[in-house]
Amino acid sequence: MRICAFIPARYAATRFPAKLMQLLGSKSVIRHTLDNTIATGLFDEVYVVTDSDIIFNEITSHGGKAIMSMKNHESGSDRIAEAVADMEVDIVVNVQGDEPFVKREPLERLLEVFDGEEGKGVQVASLMQVMKEQKFIDDPNYVKVAVDKNMNSLMFSRSVIPYPRSNETAIVYYEHIGVYAFRKNALISFTNWEMTPLEAAEKIECLRYLENGILLKMVVTDYMGIEIDTPEDLARAARLLE
Repeated sequence: MRICAFIPARYAATRFPAKLMQLLGSKSVIRHTLDNTIATGLFDEVYVVTDSDIIFNEITSHGGKAIMSMKNHESGSDRIAEAVADMEVDIVVNVQGDEPFVKREPLERLLEVFDGEEGKGVQVASLMQVMKEQKFIDDPNYVKVAVDKNMNSLMFSRSVIPYPRSNETAIVYYEHIGVYAFRKNALISFTNWEMTPLEAAEKIECLRYLENGILLKMVVTDYMGIEIDTPEDLARAARLLE
């Protein structure tokens, strides 16, 4: 199988504009993400897909591969689908540009779910990690996911799910990490569907799959570092590099 990684990179992020160009140590957030994705050694090619000349030049001037997106898109998946439409690729991995601490093991485990007979039925997979701090569980900037006993997604939400109605039941909360792997056809289908009601309400793109009857196979990872959504996240990430 030909496996390629794509990093959607929008300059005008709503909560933290220009966050991908913020310095984290000696280089920008987006370059950390690109370099660490390449360093996994898992991909035939790694591209940044962007609507921004600033990000495009940041990547290409340092020897990276970038694709200029020709359209405005509602989601990173839509942006990647435009880039891969005419490419020969079997598995497409979407690594969010604001995930600067990408590492090999979680991505390797994500790709493994497509292997073998059981893997033939998997159309989309994604990562999650256990949440332990209540302040992050309560924070709508952190997307939570509930799964069934086979680790297929049931629901994604910025709200607390499941809600702890009973204090006699031990609850494991999972944070959805915005790293996806798709079969190319599933990704192209995604772009042909209209935005769905839950997706529009929550601003969580993978809900479009659930609302069209496609489950996501979820893979637990121990630690993926810090997703940069706010200036406070950037400060926390900087401390990890110290």
